[in-house]
Amino acid sequence: MIPASIKKFLAFGSGVGIEITGPRGAETLRICAVRVRPTGSRVLGSFSIENAAQQPAAEWGQVYSAFAKKLGLSHTVATVLVPREDVILRQVAVPGVSDKDLPAAIGFQMDGLHPYADEDVVSSWARLPGTSTVLVAIARRAVLERYSGWFAEAGVQVASFTCAPAVIYSARRLFASEPPPSVLALEEVNGRAELYGESPSRPIFSAAFDASAERAIALACAELRLDPAAVEVRSFHGLLGHEPALPFAAALAAACRHLFLPLNLLPVELRASNSRALWIPTSVAGGLALLAAGALAAYPSFEDRRYLRSLNVEIAKITPQAMVAAKLDKDIETTRQRTVLLDAVKRRTKADIDILGEMTKVLPPPIWLNTLEISRAQVTVAGETDQAAPLLKQIDASPFFEASEFSMQPMRTATGEMFRIRTNREAGK
Repeated sequence: MIPASIKKFLAFGSGVGIEITGPRGAETLRICAVRVRPTGSRVLGSFSIENAAQQPAAEWGQVYSAFAKKLGLSHTVATVLVPREDVILRQVAVPGVSDKDLPAAIGFQMDGLHPYADEDVVSSWARLPGTSTVLVAIARRAVLERYSGWFAEAGVQVASFTCAPAVIYSARRLFASEPPPSVLALEEVNGRAELYGESPSRPIFSAAFDASAERAIALACAELRLDPAAVEVRSFHGLLGHEPALPFAAALAAACRHLFLPLNLLPVELRASNSRALWIPTSVAGGLALLAAGALAAYPSFEDRRYLRSLNVEIAKITPQAMVAAKLDKDIETTRQRTVLLDAVKRRTKADIDILGEMTKVLPPPIWLNTLEISRAQVTVAGETDQAAPLLKQIDASPFFEASEFSMQPMRTATGEMFRIRTNREAGK
């Protein structure tokens, strides 16, 4: 991880961000280009392509190419924000898991993080710096192929498909080493209230509500464990400092990809990469190779060459033994992991019964449940009560649960409120 104190000095580049917005079949592309330097960022230009899905891609592709050429960014690849409804964003807590073990830990839980059991999906994840939380993004492959087909037909080179919360999170930290720990931003789009927030108890919060702004803010504050009366709700423009806000954040990600969360849903084989900056490492490496070759040619060392040959012979003798030892180590580690997994499965039945008993205590009558789903990492309950909002704190007060959240907006009925709550299992506080 790059230290925050020097991160801004590495912020150097230019990029184009594209946000796909609007109803399915009539999507609009909002485009922004920026130039980033350690002293700050500057918007070079922005425009929108209305109803892009209903226009020939070649036509609006020419408009985009003219825009990029005018700004001297023809070589630049773009970062695209996939619509919110096409991406499932999960936060997975993995305390005590090292970075090298993260792929196995996330992969083990992947099937339970999305509802697309019968469809091919693409996923990407990134650990939030300095935390035990991993941000996981999941999208259907068919949707991503549709969008990538658009840009390929239009001749627009794309390096990344990502989501708005990931770029907002990194954009806030690009030039500010320690941004405010609590923040809440709201933007009303097409009659929906879209919110982004951060708090000490919730590293990232992002949701859209088909409700009034006041109701949406109250629900967001409950999720973030913030006092609504003490929270200053900002706009996305006020949060990021530029308009259009989300394409601007995507453009920052395109310009400084190495400083942003590596959350990329675009398949590797479809990612474009032709920035001029990529030639810098190659040129440096080539220059160093030429210097090294000149030094070797000028060094009259017959004895060194003979010594090198003898070392290679000895290395060749020892290599098979080293490979056998490495294979044994790998087999031992595989056996250990299987043993740990079997032990965990044996303990799981009792743990699930304890969870069921604890949930019965936490949610006494007259609260009633019609659904209780227990997985290895989470518990989901659904039912009806008089007031659903206090249930989050009520469940989190138990030593068995943490990070409770509504997985759907509470719905008022004739007898109370229907709710659906998802909470993380915790061994003990």
